[in-house]
Order: sequence, then C-alpha cells, then structure tokens
Amino acid sequence: MTKNIQTVAVCGAGGTMGAGIAIVAARAGYTTIAYDMQEDALQHSYEQTEAFFNKSVERGKMSELERDAALANLSSTTSLEGLAKADLIIEAIFESLDVKRDLFGKLDKICPDHTIFASNTSTLSITEIASGLGRQDKVVGIHFCLPAQLMKLIEMSPGENTSEETFQKAWAWAEEAGQTPVKTQDKPGFILNALLVPFNNDVIRAIEAGVAEPADIDKAIKSGLGYRMGPCELLDLIGLDTQIRLCEAFYPITLDPRASAPPLLRRMVAAGKLGRKSGCGFYDYHQDAMFGG
Repeated sequence: MTKNIQTVAVCGAGGTMGAGIAIVAARAGYTTIAYDMQEDALQHSYEQTEAFFNKSVERGKMSELERDAALANLSSTTSLEGLAKADLIIEAIFESLDVKRDLFGKLDKICPDHTIFASNTSTLSITEIASGLGRQDKVVGIHFCLPAQLMKLIEMSPGENTSEETFQKAWAWAEEAGQTPVKTQDKPGFILNALLVPFNNDVIRAIEAGVAEPADIDKAIKSGLGYRMGPCELLDLIGLDTQIRLCEAFYPITLDPRASAPPLLRRMVAAGKLGRKSGCGFYDYHQDAMFGG
C-alpha cells in the first residue's frame, strides 16, 4: 500500500459516483470513510455496496474473505470532523464551484497539512476549486468514470498550483487501487466528456428527429463500434440532469452547437425523467440495485 496514503475519505458517498469510489478504495485495502450529509443516503449506499460485493462473490470475482475485508475497511460519517485523519479526500458532490470550494475550505481547517484534496469534477477547473484554499499545492483532479466500481480509467489533472509531489502521490494511489490513470490538462471535460458530451447530444437529437428508438441506437453502437454500453444506457446512468450541467459548462467555452443541450433533453429533465436514479429515462427501471450488482 502507498506509504503516504493509508486512509481515504469520500465525500458524497451517498450518491452513485461516491459510493463507487468508496468501493474502489475499500476493495483495494484502504481504510475508507464514506461521508454524506444524509444518514439515510449513507445507509442506502452501504446496503447497495454490500449487495454488490455479495454478487461479486457469487460471480467468482472475489472470495468471501476479500468481501469481508473490504466491508471491514468501510465506515461512514455525517460529520466533517470524522474526516480529520484522512490522507486523501476525494469529493464527488454536487457539481457547483461554490459548493466544492466551501467543502474544501471547511476541510482545510480540519485536516492535517499532508492531506491531499481531490475533486472528481468533470466540468469545473481544478485551479478554480483550489483557489480559495491555503494549500493549493495539495489539490488535484481525480475523475472516475461511471460506474466507478467497474471502470478502471481515471483522468488525473493538476491545477496551476498543484505540486508535482501531490500529483505523483495521487497517481501512485490510483495505480495501487487497481485503476488506470491518464494525465490531462485542467480543461472542462478532460478527455472523455469533451468527446462524449457532443456525441451523446447527437444521439439525443437523432432520437428527437425520429431516426431510431433508444434501444436500436444502443444496439447499433454496441454491435457496430464495440462499445460495452450504449449512449442511452450511459446517459441514464450518469443522469440526464448531469448531461445538462455538462452542456452548460462546455457550450459557453466552446460555442460548439453540438455541446448545447438538445430540446428533448431539457423536456425529459423537466418531466422528471432523469434516468436510473428517478426510475425512468430513455429506459424504465424497476429495481434498486447498484450497476453491476
């Protein structure tokens, strides 16, 4: 295990992304603290995590001993003070610059000097997130891909003031947690979302134009291009409201019409069709299970 990182805290662990990141850390043998403001969200997340690990045992992907050890590594708290001993804090909270700055500002007063602050953002500048802190050299971007518990890729980006030491420690942690990091610049979307957001918008416009149904588009993309997940499945997983936020982050910067939110996307979000988390998006969902569980 990485010498400098023993304890990992995940903020926003009551959500889909945060829960997946906590699984990655706990499964890799790190003492893992799941933080969320809502106790019921943490409890729900833990139940889904337990079910995911049980399914992993059934499928032969881990032993019962490994499952028990991973669950033993995982604890939860609704108090920021409970994160005071974390060596690495990964936030996966609401995609708002002010909210993320406020969280890190509070943790800056609680955590020891060596603590690394990592943001899972895909739309906001790491440099801007770090700008309100006294330890900008300790802030780095660590962007996981959904579902984090299954996808290996991490897009890692340094801010303007991120130290090389911080970046290398975070990179080493990612590798030792079984992930595959790639280095990106501190730009909205990094690699994947900069390409995927316009592509997914093209898919939504094709549906709105009557080119094909979501299921047929997904089948074509998976069969013809070899993707493991169709774009409509992916949009439902990340959340259609998240896709709108991605569009609103990219379009003012790029002025690329393909990055603007399609009318169908806005209508679906207005109707409460957000994807898996609302039970309905491009598909209907009738089970409450973590993806892959």
